[in-house]
Amino acid sequence: MNPVHVTAGPALARYGFGEAHPFGNDRQAAFLEAFRARGLHHRTTLVEPTTAAADVIGRFHTPAYIQRVQERSRDGLGFLDLGDTPAFPGVYEAAATVVGSAVAAAEAILAGRCRRAFIPIGGLHHARRDGAAGFCVFNDCGVVIETLLGPHGLGKVAYVDIDAHHGDGVYYAFEDRSGLVLADIHEDGRYLYPGTGAAHETGRGAGRGNKLNIPVAPDSGDEVFMREWQRVEELLVAERPEFIILQAGADGIAGDPITHLRYTAAVHGHAAGRLAALADEMCEGRLLALGGGGYDRGNLGRAWSAVVEAMVGSQAPA
Repeated sequence: MNPVHVTAGPALARYGFGEAHPFGNDRQAAFLEAFRARGLHHRTTLVEPTTAAADVIGRFHTPAYIQRVQERSRDGLGFLDLGDTPAFPGVYEAAATVVGSAVAAAEAILAGRCRRAFIPIGGLHHARRDGAAGFCVFNDCGVVIETLLGPHGLGKVAYVDIDAHHGDGVYYAFEDRSGLVLADIHEDGRYLYPGTGAAHETGRGAGRGNKLNIPVAPDSGDEVFMREWQRVEELLVAERPEFIILQAGADGIAGDPITHLRYTAAVHGHAAGRLAALADEMCEGRLLALGGGGYDRGNLGRAWSAVVEAMVGSQAPA
């Protein structure tokens, strides 16, 4: 079995909101085109998506919210939040597939069936425990974290988020939990949704001090990212997690229609490569990467292919 798994398939591509919506159903295909053009399909194992049961989703989300999504999934009417995340027939099953695929990938890593995994349609980091937000129905990141800390009994998990938008659904859900080490580099919330993630937000209670929010100014490029990235590595080295999750949102690349950053895909390759090296050093190579945002199709293809390429290229000798 190849040490890097990539999950993709028609069931995963169902998560999207149509051609007129930034989060369209063509995003997986855009990634796969770039992925194959680089020959990465010959260097990884492609895995079919998996759909999560309601009790698995319920590790993070409330029963009332899960039921609401199931109801809206039947009629496909209205919005699941205040206007960003529309319902559609089958939205529950599509969102449950995002969650199930992420959990299955994490468990494959824990079981030793692979060392790294990447899921292009995932990283839905805005969804709250009791609601949708920002194109995110269920928070697969949150479900994976609860799964690792709960049923699998890990003591400490790291979540690193390089999406241009702050991962508010993850940060506030685990703000007071010492078991989650969090580092989030994002465009300053004074200029971009969701308006959170200020530098002073470093956790509270038992979680204070192992949470790092790094807002960067609009028009920041690779030089700024690389400088701030050193703080991410310092936090992880100090905390020594047992598993690392990367939310690899591609919406920070120059030309994205929603954000104002000016990264290149080198940022994504660097982050994935360095996290893979740290994972090899600290946690038996365990690294799960989730696609996240990214609304220019060429950009997301380049960024996510760079992530996979870095994960493949960083494999330690057997």
